[in-house]
Amino acid sequence: MNKDVNPSDPNTIPKFVDQLKKPSVARPRSNSYYPKNSYYELQMKEAKHRFHKYFQMSTIWGYDGLYPGPTIEAEKDQTTYVKYNNRLPTKHFLPVDFTLHSVNDSQEVRTVVHLHGANVDWESDGNPEAWYSRDYIHTGPKFKREVHEYTNHQPGTTMWYHDHTMGITRLNVYAGLAGFYLLRDSLEERLQLPCGPYEIPLMIQDRSFNEDGSIFYPDAPPFPVSVHPSITPGFVGNTITVNGKVWPYLSVEPRKYRFRILNASNRRGYVLSLSNGQPLIQLGTDGGFLTEPVTIDSVELLPAERTDIIIDFSNFECQEITLLNTDTEFPNEHTNVIMQIRVDLSLREEDTSQIPERMAESMDLHEHHAHIKRDLPLSATTDDFGRPMLLLDNRMYHEPTTEKPSIDSIEVWNIINTTPFAHPIHVHLIQFKILERRPFNVELFQSEGRLEFTGEPEAPRDYERGWKDTVKTDAGMVTKIIMHWKEHTGHYMWHCHFLEHEDHDMMRPILVIKDVHPVQQPHADLEHATVTPLVTAASLHTPPQTIVLPAEQEKPLSIPVNTDKTDEKFTDNNKSKLSKYLQNQSINQRNYTSKKRKKRQ
Repeated sequence: MNKDVNPSDPNTIPKFVDQLKKPSVARPRSNSYYPKNSYYELQMKEAKHRFHKYFQMSTIWGYDGLYPGPTIEAEKDQTTYVKYNNRLPTKHFLPVDFTLHSVNDSQEVRTVVHLHGANVDWESDGNPEAWYSRDYIHTGPKFKREVHEYTNHQPGTTMWYHDHTMGITRLNVYAGLAGFYLLRDSLEERLQLPCGPYEIPLMIQDRSFNEDGSIFYPDAPPFPVSVHPSITPGFVGNTITVNGKVWPYLSVEPRKYRFRILNASNRRGYVLSLSNGQPLIQLGTDGGFLTEPVTIDSVELLPAERTDIIIDFSNFECQEITLLNTDTEFPNEHTNVIMQIRVDLSLREEDTSQIPERMAESMDLHEHHAHIKRDLPLSATTDDFGRPMLLLDNRMYHEPTTEKPSIDSIEVWNIINTTPFAHPIHVHLIQFKILERRPFNVELFQSEGRLEFTGEPEAPRDYERGWKDTVKTDAGMVTKIIMHWKEHTGHYMWHCHFLEHEDHDMMRPILVIKDVHPVQQPHADLEHATVTPLVTAASLHTPPQTIVLPAEQEKPLSIPVNTDKTDEKFTDNNKSKLSKYLQNQSINQRNYTSKKRKKRQ
């Protein structure tokens, strides 16, 4: 360790001294119960990892002891079986808040793995209540199976597997429990995209460190609370890691490269662009390929969002290019830098890869086919200890399930964000399309429960027009998404993917049920339904029409206010506390903690 480098002070950490490496690839294991080359076992265990050339080794938790975990590569329509063995210690090395749901009366260290973006049976989805302790000695109420079955009945795409345990997801993911799952299909093979050493997954996470190089995570929020350790409403680190290295560099040839980029951070968002102003060629979003490539100057990724892009370095031989983060929520001279790309390798052979003209076929959903519309507010309150707590639909996780889509139905969700900041909302099982965002009168909605729009609908941004499983729901906006529930029934989730929010009850269950009522298209009963044509960018400038259930009277876009929640008025002091903190989380959060946890030996 260089004595001039203090891992807790980013001003002393030299950038671009560690070479970026691709995550290792998981190898199938022989198991007579499963088809050849279909079965994997990954061991979740504590290990040591060097984040920077001048840091000492840090304790992490990783799949197979690696950070990131090994990449699982799978084929469309070919089932993959994965057993994630919990070999972790019985005590967590990060601060556990025992006041959170399911934490106070359960084992301190629990795990369950969610394959984010997967079309999968609920028993293999990684339900947060399907957790298990080491060697399955203790299991959660929804635990059903040790081996996850991924049928891979969906288009090829970039997914990731990560911990999803009730009440401690933020700690387990921050400790290192995350890895890529790359699903390939025959379309990808025909497109002749950059592949092999020219296809590079990038897992971006922000982190803070103690002076000895160990991982720092706060044990209290930056305001007084009676609980210790306590969850904080959000945490952003003061360094950026890519594939487990702090501000690495990547050497490339002067040719095209494909990057599959994931924001795996707890809280921080990124707006990615290149320092030389070169555009990015976007191939896909969360759910797979676009219909055709899109040229973009930058791409915004909130936690859990992915993008699939090509960068052509053919004309930049011997140049150094920086991958920048121009996000304005937490601006900082250090976290505004992601990594460096050096075009300093000789071209090994002719670049025969292509930027295709056409990719996936359009499979758009039509809004007028939807038979259910849900108006779902995002709101803020306080918990029993006076701490800010964010909610979905004004309900905590344990309250009765209210989202019960019927299989083979199309639904439209209006996500109404009444909070002063954006949230990345993730819906399990399905991929959706973003229809529009529209500003509304927040004060009127909060006081009367009445939705009044204050501006015209806004079309999806140019980098988010493909299939999505996570969407940025902007503050003061109604974000409208459309989805098709098909193939699976059972217990799923929707939640904010700011992990501190998710752990503190910004998560709700979904129960996909069998078709218990006929799905009749609204336009079949013209007397009770107003039909909206297929939504296009042009049509977004016309006021949206109301979609109603068959045999129901048309009703305005509104949502009943839960008086039990709204009567618990969020005091001006607490509103100020929540808004000020979450809009000003900073790298100096350690100054507010009452004390640091001693590093476990």
